[in-house]
Amino acid sequence: MGKVVVGYVPKPEGEAALTQAISEAKLRGASLVVVNSHRGGAAYDESAAAQLDSDMAAVRATLDAAGVTYELRQLVRGFEPAEDLISIAEANSAELIVIGLRRRTPVGKLILGSNAQRVLLDAHCPVLAVKAD
Repeated sequence: MGKVVVGYVPKPEGEAALTQAISEAKLRGASLVVVNSHRGGAAYDESAAAQLDSDMAAVRATLDAAGVTYELRQLVRGFEPAEDLISIAEANSAELIVIGLRRRTPVGKLILGSNAQRVLLDAHCPVLAVKAD
């Protein structure tokens, strides 16, 4: 069985990526690996951890309702989210990575987000980038 890896953040772009990844996993008959990565540090305190646990419970409920086989990876280890996403995709021989992109201002469009750009350029497999509605 193949694997689809999705980068998830509890924001509209993360929800769009999760929705599309579920569709892709069903279409391909693949299992889903959901990666939620944080750098940690001072901003990641007890209340941030509690909020993340709540967000991940909602993700589990969505995945259970969708009926896909999945694995949820929550990482707080100081790496950039792109590093975590790429390494997990490689370790699982993923056939597809799905990421969400946020809308940008005209100036912001000159430079794609650094994590998204890194995934697009360094991934060993195709990458599907989706925008939030």
